[in-house]
Amino acid sequence: MIRLTNIQLPLNHNEQALRQAVLKKLEISENELINFEVFRRGYDARKKNAILLIYTLDIDTTKNEFLLDKFIADQLVKKTPDMRYQFVAEAPDALTERPVVIGFGPCGLLTGLVLAQMGFKPLILERGKEVRERTKDTFGFWRKKQLNTESNVQFGEGGAGTFSDGKLYSQVKDPKHYSRKVLDEFVKAGAPDEILYVSKPHIGTFRLVTMVEKMRARIIELGGEIRFSQRVDDFDIENGQVTGLTLSSGEKIHSRHIAIAIGHSARDTFQVLHDKGVYIEAKPFSIGFRIEHRQSVIDQARFGNNAGNEILGAADYKLVHHCKNGRSVYSFCMCPGGTVVAATSEEKRVVTNGMSQYSRNERNANSAVVVGIDPSDYPGEPLAGLDLQRQLESRAYVIGGENYNAPAQRVGDFLKGKPSTALGGVHPSYMPGITLTDLSSSLPDFCIEALREAIPAFNRKIKGFAAEDALLTGVETRTSAPINIKRNDHFQSINTKGLFPGGEGAGYAGGIMSAAIDGIKIAEAMALSMTNPES
Repeated sequence: MIRLTNIQLPLNHNEQALRQAVLKKLEISENELINFEVFRRGYDARKKNAILLIYTLDIDTTKNEFLLDKFIADQLVKKTPDMRYQFVAEAPDALTERPVVIGFGPCGLLTGLVLAQMGFKPLILERGKEVRERTKDTFGFWRKKQLNTESNVQFGEGGAGTFSDGKLYSQVKDPKHYSRKVLDEFVKAGAPDEILYVSKPHIGTFRLVTMVEKMRARIIELGGEIRFSQRVDDFDIENGQVTGLTLSSGEKIHSRHIAIAIGHSARDTFQVLHDKGVYIEAKPFSIGFRIEHRQSVIDQARFGNNAGNEILGAADYKLVHHCKNGRSVYSFCMCPGGTVVAATSEEKRVVTNGMSQYSRNERNANSAVVVGIDPSDYPGEPLAGLDLQRQLESRAYVIGGENYNAPAQRVGDFLKGKPSTALGGVHPSYMPGITLTDLSSSLPDFCIEALREAIPAFNRKIKGFAAEDALLTGVETRTSAPINIKRNDHFQSINTKGLFPGGEGAGYAGGIMSAAIDGIKIAEAMALSMTNPES
């Protein structure tokens, strides 16, 4: 088939317009066009009152080869790539060892699923609970301030991505089309077909719950085993080779092939790995606040008179500003029509994150506005970034009133440097609740300075971004893990053979899709290692 990109049509084009655009571009007749399907659909909203839909199409004609030769110099006309996933190995009949996967977020989920599909019958260990019990615990904290440190936004089946916008896109390079494998598996598990072709697919929390359950059932059907409430407290390492692990119950499990897919908040496990001598480096991450606006303000700023269009849905944004003090400030994890959520996993600490349902129909839009920092800002041993995160989260807990309320401030007051005493038109969505205050003491001075410069700059791109009554809620510290568990070309720790670090917690992903893609890579590396010890 032929892949045709960058077909631009008006937002409200008729049904025949796409077909006519194909005929015109390829210079063929109606009889020569067999069929076509939409591979990707996005939009260009730079001119808000003349928004264009941008299509990528896969087309079959009676003269495919002729057309590929004819348009050989045209970068918009190419042969459709084969995106079918090919397994790299098959488990031997007499499997002598079971691979172990620690963590059941997006990375661990895809690692386990692909290993199971190849016949390796993985054992998956998750410190938190299964997704529905975990959801009860999470809502219990939001509503009653009853924190379960092993079952919350960060820990449990589905990982931190379960309580998010459920974004299924990434900017990582993907020459082997792993992302298509991820999307196909999600569709099999009940995701809407549209995630296969919209440019920014998302699912939302409640749909993710059902899908994760179905994927868990598939792993078990294929011979895998999943054990919940199983925290790993130690690793056995002999002469640079991992040989097993110890659970919090005291049970020992032997394996020479262990995937580490623990997410960005498993600080105790990071400490164990570091203490055992596994090589870890500090890496950059970002800190800041959540900002909330009325979704209607963002829709109007992005789409103008087209705000509310069903195809466009709730508007999002992506912003970056390079500050005079050398810092970069950017928006992160934007959640249209969503809520700000309490995301701590440790007692007496406050952490924020964002979440949306599939419908994205809540009153507010929210995103993180964060400042990039690097190890020079938190010098010391490789885990020093964890200490900084904890300090900021503890400070937010105190400023918020020491009751898990989050400290918050109106944007207008923040820019003027005065405490907030009353809300405006933007009502906070954060549960358990907020305490209006002055956020200037909640982050390092250079971060506050950068944010006060960046927010007005963002307002020039999104009218209303710096509105007086927009709301900042603190703190956002878990944008990514502040560490990198270094691995070699075989996806194993550079100094601990048989240990396969992956996903966000190891520093190799940032979001559901990139973590899931990394999970596939880890599964392939483990399978090759188990069938060919030299690989």
